[in-house]
Amino acid sequence: MTGRGLVVMLPYLWLLLFFVAPFVIVLKISFSDIDLAIPPYKPLFEWIGKNSLAIKVNFNNYAFLFTDSLYLKALLNSIKVAFVSTLCCLAIGYPMAYGIARSKPATRNVLLLLVILPFWTSLLLRVYAWIGLLKANGVINNVLIWLGAIHEPLTMLYTPFAMYVGIVYSYLPFMILPLYANLEKMDWQLLEAAEDLGCRPWQAFYKITLPLSRNGMLAGSMLVFIPAVGEFVIPALLGGPNALMIGRVLWDEFFSNRAWPVASAVAILLLVILVPFMMWYQSVQARESAGAR
Repeated sequence: MTGRGLVVMLPYLWLLLFFVAPFVIVLKISFSDIDLAIPPYKPLFEWIGKNSLAIKVNFNNYAFLFTDSLYLKALLNSIKVAFVSTLCCLAIGYPMAYGIARSKPATRNVLLLLVILPFWTSLLLRVYAWIGLLKANGVINNVLIWLGAIHEPLTMLYTPFAMYVGIVYSYLPFMILPLYANLEKMDWQLLEAAEDLGCRPWQAFYKITLPLSRNGMLAGSMLVFIPAVGEFVIPALLGGPNALMIGRVLWDEFFSNRAWPVASAVAILLLVILVPFMMWYQSVQARESAGAR
């Protein structure tokens, strides 16, 4: 095998081992029957005698997802939370990315470092830090009481507000970095030309900057929306026990109810829903690249 073939084969081998193989295992479990054993499901393939192989496929796990309203509610709520969080990240991240792209090179490096800095700390530690900020006797409530703005602590922890704050905070860099990479390549002389032709700043932004940054907005939105749909840690720690997210349902089915076939069916269904978003994004990127040529 040539060196080029080896280089090409390594990424495919990586995908085969760490994506395709686990996906096939989860898909196989999703068609199995629940069993009180270790592991807690019956084998999909079973030998009968010496020469007969029986395949026991159970579609009831998928049918159960559409008969129990819990899964549909959890999925719809997860999509809603991810969508709102993506909009919040876009609203906050776009001005930040725009400001970084327009800043001086020395200042730009410092600002980018501040954006990347949270990745140097564990996500779990960062979420726990928000618990200390949002709880009844936390920093925010103590400061507000000291300033006289409130007389009783506000209930912020274990609420949808706390969950949104945690998700937006955690995924905001994933929105800023693609936007910055897109805006940094833009020819700023286009804005100067628009102003010379009598275009106001907001009109130049709406007609030039915003359309040219569409790819960055799309990339950032996908990087935030897709993982936020299946988020588990942040809703569990900040949203409390009443946070109905599909990631929390998966955890309960796997570890509390030990219903691995049902949980696997939920995971496969979630993947089927999210894959079209990724394929759509890839097709948009391909069309943009073909148009650029």
